[in-house]
Amino acid sequence: MTLESNLGADPGHYDREAKPNLWLATSSGSPDQGKVLVNSSRESSVMPHEESWISEIVPSNAAKIKVIGVGGSGGNAVNRMIESDVTGVEFWTVNTDAQALTQSKASKRLQIGQKLTRGLGAGGNPAIGQKAAEESREELSQSLEGADLVFITAGLGGGTGTGAAPIVAEIAKELGALTVGVVTRPFNFEGRRRIAQADEGIAALESRVDTLIVIPNNKLLSVITEQTPVQEAFSYADDILRQGVQGISDIITIPGLVNVDFADVRAVMADAGSALLGIGVASGKSRAKEAAIAAISSPLLEASVNGARGVVFNITGGTDLTLHEVNAAAEAIYEVVDPNANIIFGAVLDERLQGEIKITVIATGFSAEDMPVSLSPKETATHQSMRPMS
Repeated sequence: MTLESNLGADPGHYDREAKPNLWLATSSGSPDQGKVLVNSSRESSVMPHEESWISEIVPSNAAKIKVIGVGGSGGNAVNRMIESDVTGVEFWTVNTDAQALTQSKASKRLQIGQKLTRGLGAGGNPAIGQKAAEESREELSQSLEGADLVFITAGLGGGTGTGAAPIVAEIAKELGALTVGVVTRPFNFEGRRRIAQADEGIAALESRVDTLIVIPNNKLLSVITEQTPVQEAFSYADDILRQGVQGISDIITIPGLVNVDFADVRAVMADAGSALLGIGVASGKSRAKEAAIAAISSPLLEASVNGARGVVFNITGGTDLTLHEVNAAAEAIYEVVDPNANIIFGAVLDERLQGEIKITVIATGFSAEDMPVSLSPKETATHQSMRPMS
């Protein structure tokens, strides 16, 4: 890369008449990467008695993102992300079940609580999951070391995910990482005990993460058919976990039409508390606006995004995505959130989405009275357009 400047003898003064000096920043991979070579013109404008000004460019370091799948559902979500070619992140699968770990596609795996469980799992008991995480606290800390952003994904209600995820979050926060929990709450048919355990896990996580996104599996019943097999329904739920994480990570890691840096994401999500996740997909002439409306009216939302004071949203489209469409989607979201909301968004290109636009919205910063206000089933069904395997 070559940078040219018409700087005169005084480096702080711009002089149109001065002879040009060539400022060179060496290209990537060069032995001199990061160096600025000043005054390469044949005639130096620096007097003999003056020292040449040489500066060192400090290369920017990309934010280090780690995704930790805890327990069975968390591990499944990590597998989905790997299959979907989620890039720029480091994947970990954490479990008490040694056999489940052998099924993980993640290159980094951690068996916790080996002495306590002997690799046989937590037996659906969150207390065992918690003790297993405590036993392996040092190994967990080593796994999380150096991360700027940690996603903890789990299906709550069982033993390992429910009990261990809060400990993983606690360690991540202690290490200074922005910590985001993306978890599911069980289907009603899974029984009262699992739901009660999940609610306890949510409470434990909420006090240990910066932002907590809870996906209510039961809401998925409104978007899957009556003929959907049970196994496919659970796979759908795991894939929603994947989409929640990818919606945030992509706008940081993938260069796009509109880029977002990690500091922007931290500004919205640090100490934000409970958050809402909405996903919308649309095609056709008004696809951008329709996808945005679908996202903010998603059946996954247990409350309205109206009044959100922090919003992160990701617009993903094919190479046919236009800037006008990005603007149309953004305006649709701006209309429903707090006028003074801190809003950041990214626009990412994905060639697999030709003809479609997908929007992921994470809304934060709600007051306590805002959270219980739910959208009616009729209203959410009107704009829904979600697809689990995109």
